[in-house]
Amino acid sequence: MNSTPSGTDRRALALMAGLFALFGCVTWLNGVLIPFLKLVCELDTFEALLVAFAFYIAYFVMAIPSARVLAITGYKRGMALGLAVMAVGTAVFVPAALLRSYGIFLTGLFVQGTGLCLLQTAANPYVIILGPHESAARRVSIMGVCNKLAGVISPMLLGAVVFVGFGHLQHAARGTLGAAELNQLAHRLIPPYLALAVGLLILAFAIGRSGLPEPKEPPAELDQSERRQGFRWSHHPLLLFGFWALFFEMAVEVIAGDTIVLYGQALHFPIETARFFASLTLGAMVLGYLLGIVLVPKRMSQERALAWSAALGILLTIGITVTHGMPSILFVASLGFANALLWPAIFPLALTGLSEHTKTGAAIMIMAIIGGAVVPPAYGLLARVIGNQLAYISLVPMYAVILSYALFAQKRISTSRARIGALS
Repeated sequence: MNSTPSGTDRRALALMAGLFALFGCVTWLNGVLIPFLKLVCELDTFEALLVAFAFYIAYFVMAIPSARVLAITGYKRGMALGLAVMAVGTAVFVPAALLRSYGIFLTGLFVQGTGLCLLQTAANPYVIILGPHESAARRVSIMGVCNKLAGVISPMLLGAVVFVGFGHLQHAARGTLGAAELNQLAHRLIPPYLALAVGLLILAFAIGRSGLPEPKEPPAELDQSERRQGFRWSHHPLLLFGFWALFFEMAVEVIAGDTIVLYGQALHFPIETARFFASLTLGAMVLGYLLGIVLVPKRMSQERALAWSAALGILLTIGITVTHGMPSILFVASLGFANALLWPAIFPLALTGLSEHTKTGAAIMIMAIIGGAVVPPAYGLLARVIGNQLAYISLVPMYAVILSYALFAQKRISTSRARIGALS
């Protein structure tokens, strides 16, 4: 299969849609885990947000090793291996719950993140090269719909299991719950995570035995000096700037999804109500993805969609800080709509022109997911000082960086097209 085929392998795309749904199922459970572990392990907001840190730091640490693994295994076997590693990380939740050990929970999350890192390093460029480059954002948006729909459903299912009677316990005076009660709460995580681990192993076997095609990137058109030098950041400014754009994209996406339940509790919404707020964010993202599927690339380019999305994020963030109660919550949830097209646009734009360096470029971009690890705890520290609501203002400069990247990419791609047109 060529890297820029005239059509798209629909069977392979359907299989990838299932994988992206799995990404959403696992990733967005963190929004439920954070308030749950905050009570069970007796944590403050900053400590609870280390859930996001442990999960996403794996992407930074393991991205380059993942690219090296994929160079040996190829896409299909690499994805099967990633699923198996995720299964191991998910199974770690069993001893973590039995011992009610926050450290072991964080270890399991790191191993989960390692498996997802390998999967994402393979799956994102795989989807991009399954069809024409100009419609890559559309394909990634389709993956995003599957990802976020699973992300809407899975927290609800886990919440229905672990949050039974949770509100009553949470309203009890801090420090009055005994170890036996907390242990019993922690044990609620065992059945769903054990079932998920088994499902991941079954899927790993199925992917390994599937007839998934193995696309190959064409060799880059480089002169001999460039080949001797190998990969250089300076040769790919869209990748370099794209790394930071994706870094902040992950930050705003994780903050919007993983802090909204805590924010709802800070506004005195009961946990029985607040636990659904993360699903509102994900539902808004699904709407954004659906709009992207319709608009990109027929009516709007990837870079223009990115610019409008970032500008909308700035406006919605301001709305969070100047409203109160449910309207403020809805502004946080609406960030999901603004964030929907950020990843689908940034990732393919950053990989433009990499050719044989696509796996390396994808690994570098996956490293940018560290933004989802380091920034949310920083938000937690800021919230300690100025409060949860005002802390959201920190998102404005992040969206500004993404907007700048969209304008930079638009100018650079327009210049490149004009140069090609002049030569032809």
